[in-house]
Amino acid sequence: MSQEHLDTLLRRGVADIIVESEFRKRLDEGKPLRLKMGFDPSSTDIHVGHAVGLRKLRQLQDLGHTVVLIVGDWTAQIGDPSGRSATRPTLTHAQVVENAETYLDQFFKIVDRDRTEVRWQSDWFGPFTLADVLKLTSQFTVAQFLQRDDFAKRFADNQPIAITELLYPLLQAYDSVEIQSDVEFGGTDQMFNLLVGRDLQEKMGQRPQQCFLVPLLVGTDGVQKMSKSLNNYIGIDEPANDIFGKTMSLPDSMIVSFFENLTDIPDEDVAEIKHIIDAQAGNPMDIKKRLASDLVTQFHSAEAAIEAQAFFELTVQGRGIPEDTPTFNLSTADGLEGKRLSDILLEANLASSSGEARRLINQGAVRLDDQPIPENVGADTLTAGVLRVGRRRYLRLVSGD
Repeated sequence: MSQEHLDTLLRRGVADIIVESEFRKRLDEGKPLRLKMGFDPSSTDIHVGHAVGLRKLRQLQDLGHTVVLIVGDWTAQIGDPSGRSATRPTLTHAQVVENAETYLDQFFKIVDRDRTEVRWQSDWFGPFTLADVLKLTSQFTVAQFLQRDDFAKRFADNQPIAITELLYPLLQAYDSVEIQSDVEFGGTDQMFNLLVGRDLQEKMGQRPQQCFLVPLLVGTDGVQKMSKSLNNYIGIDEPANDIFGKTMSLPDSMIVSFFENLTDIPDEDVAEIKHIIDAQAGNPMDIKKRLASDLVTQFHSAEAAIEAQAFFELTVQGRGIPEDTPTFNLSTADGLEGKRLSDILLEANLASSSGEARRLINQGAVRLDDQPIPENVGADTLTAGVLRVGRRRYLRLVSGD
């Protein structure tokens, strides 16, 4: 690998490497490194914010290094603030396993499955005794853990910090010891936890891991960190039309960051895109179409990207109706009396739950022939027309044969 290629790999899509000089030396040794990334399957989907680190893993994997994926089936049941001001709810092990299966399918859209070692925390924490836990906790002090930003803020504000939360960084650190991690990857909000792993390895006689920190992407709202709970995310397993449409909704100020962190276009192209946006020398929509097509191609296919762009141009820019819009016959539908609009959305698979359907209606995102409809409209009083949910979902309402 050329020095220029290596410099790009260690700069683009990277927030910090602790310690970069040591990491470069390990690469120069010519031995396959064990690249650790852990995840708590506390939900079912991976979004493009997660893809920043996964892409970096794949780049190093292609150079011959080994990815070790830690499934946090123990820590997911404990909870971790991770920069939040409230703890996550605990999950059953069955819920964690179910979520993990979905995570792994999406994880391997980016990382090569055949060159990945998947490890479950329960393999080593299952046999843990109270004596093992006490021995682990003796390695650090409470004062050291209160240096973590989230803990420090909550402590200063007299907000509760559960003892189980203090255990989380220790458990994550012990993962590094167990698999003999050479490099651990995580977002910048995970820096403290990664450094604890580095310290614990050294205390236990291992060569300390390097900490590879990647930037956190801002969500589609242009304000907060991308998160499914905030509904400002682009899921890598979403339909191509949704990935394309959500990307097109990004604020112009985020375009360069997404190109830098989520694509492989040349640095010269990124610089040119930045110049066009800063100098207002072109149409940002054309640039976003290039970005949206790139993302859809990565997570679906080039053909899907062409179709998604055509769909966007027809429905959003041209305000047209797709030819393959499904039909719902009001005359033949059973039991419309007493049902609400939200029930129709649920039956037509335009919403995943009654709660989501009501939320979409209350936000004015559901329109009949481009006119908003209130939630209290009875399903049996709906008239024929085109029902539009958001920007990318349609249902043609018909009456009669």
